[in-house]
Amino acid sequence: MAEKQIKRMKELPSTHLLGTGTPMCAGCGGLEVLHEIYDILGTKTVFTNAAGCMTLLSVYPFTPFRGSWLYTAMASAPAGAQGIRDGLDILLAKKRIPPEDDLQVVTLTGDGSAYGMGLSATSGAIDRNLDFIYLCYDNEGYGNTGQQYSSATPHAAITATSRTSHGYPGYKKDLFSIWAAHRPAYAATIIGAEPLDLAQKIKTLQDLQGPRLLISLAPCPTGWGYDPKLTVEIGRLAVQTGIWPLKEYKDGRIVHTKIPKHRKPVAEYLKLQGRFKHLFEPAQNEREIAGIQARIDQYWEKVIDADE
Repeated sequence: MAEKQIKRMKELPSTHLLGTGTPMCAGCGGLEVLHEIYDILGTKTVFTNAAGCMTLLSVYPFTPFRGSWLYTAMASAPAGAQGIRDGLDILLAKKRIPPEDDLQVVTLTGDGSAYGMGLSATSGAIDRNLDFIYLCYDNEGYGNTGQQYSSATPHAAITATSRTSHGYPGYKKDLFSIWAAHRPAYAATIIGAEPLDLAQKIKTLQDLQGPRLLISLAPCPTGWGYDPKLTVEIGRLAVQTGIWPLKEYKDGRIVHTKIPKHRKPVAEYLKLQGRFKHLFEPAQNEREIAGIQARIDQYWEKVIDADE
């Protein structure tokens, strides 16, 4: 059973458990959210880390985690989590370890794995009702290899493999809905710039067993093209403009945990990022920006209609 819910900012952990000195990029939104999650989950965890940006956390033979860490190939982190969970369950059944020494299994992946290469293995793990937390840090591209587009890349973004005048022609895959269709124990979207919402969701999933998803938008200075000091501001704008809805799935229902009352124009979010610079220079592309805004408006109109 998890401890009491965190209701105020001053109840958040005041010190970080994750060690320093790793070669992660300054201003990494994925590292920001991992710090916050690890502080709440605590050291009795074991992470299966799919190949990606967070692989840089480990500089052999050390990792910054105070608990255990296992590196896996990009597509097989849920399979690694299955093996660890099975091993722990066997040790518990044989009384080789006491219940208080059990570990929480956490899979850590980027969007390249979560939305694409590892989706099949993840679907299988959910079908087997694997008791694990699946954390995706979504920086909307293959950030560890030069920010090529992925299934999570938003429409019109410039990436290493969509360097046309119009940017990426596709649209971001809805991973949250894919997970919800599997009927997991829990699924939620989070962001490091909203730590109280994040903490409350961690406390909720700690009381549950089975497959539990956390998808965090992870602002990426290197891949998105902005000053690292703007990571929190861009994260907040993602929520305030409605481009990153904060929501959770539990007991067959989807609930939005933070609905922006007065949504800011999406242009305020886009214009801070180099990957969308072509939408504003040399002349503002009103048609493309209006199209992005319209898709966001349509999403929130459906949410409001559903609540009425």
